[in-house]
Amino acid sequence: MPHPVFAASNIAVITGAASGIGLAIARLCAAHNLKMVLTDVNGPLLQEAAGTLEAPKENVETVTMDVGDRGAWASVKEKVDQKFGGKVDFLVLNAGVGPKTDWEDVESFKKLYNTNIFGVLNGIAEFLPTLKKNSTPSSIVILGSKQGITNPPSNPGYNSSKSAVKTLTEHLSFDLKETPISVHLLVPGWTFTGMTGAGKADKPAGAWTADQVAERLAIKMEKGEFYVICPDNDVTEEMDRKRIAWAVGDVIEGRPALSRWRGGEWGEKHKAFMEGN
Repeated sequence: MPHPVFAASNIAVITGAASGIGLAIARLCAAHNLKMVLTDVNGPLLQEAAGTLEAPKENVETVTMDVGDRGAWASVKEKVDQKFGGKVDFLVLNAGVGPKTDWEDVESFKKLYNTNIFGVLNGIAEFLPTLKKNSTPSSIVILGSKQGITNPPSNPGYNSSKSAVKTLTEHLSFDLKETPISVHLLVPGWTFTGMTGAGKADKPAGAWTADQVAERLAIKMEKGEFYVICPDNDVTEEMDRKRIAWAVGDVIEGRPALSRWRGGEWGEKHKAFMEGN
């Protein structure tokens, strides 16, 4: 049986729904006959995406908005109130960006944090009071990243934003433990989307599709799991567990920060760790 939130006629709000994982979750909701308010910063693409859903027109509303703009969330709430009686059962905070940040350009960090962190906080602040009114099970899904857990070098802004999202989502889950609201951190593996595909038309063999990620989310929600860490066609669940354990081990063992990528002695030790039982 699917998670109770996928009951027909329940109401979902999904950010970043114009493509990728957000759109895949919208397709999952449509398959279960949910009603939806979909948002994205790209209005034309959002309208096109909404038109592809196999759902009655009256079940799908769209709002073009920037999740980092706190005031813009009022337009989403207004749409929910006008079209669906002010009720929300399923909140999916998926919108995110991943441009490179520069240590000498603080604004590059601010812009990224505004979407990836404050876009999540804004959505929680706007709709948590609504969700708390529900007497039936409801859910919040927030998009994390393995880069916020294993922390590979090259983009400290993105990694730190997703690390913050992980921590925030863990606290949200704890604070709502006595309510009928389940909270889930969705952590995709290599997924072929508009953001990660770099304009390529064909999915690489190693990547999952966004629909596979949405299907994994539904399975883990059904099981009541908080961490929805997805493998892909190149990285197994066992590899993910070992990589996460090694990253935490830097702290426990007193190794240099990001030792996995330092090469030399640490590179050899990491390789042996991954190959061992």
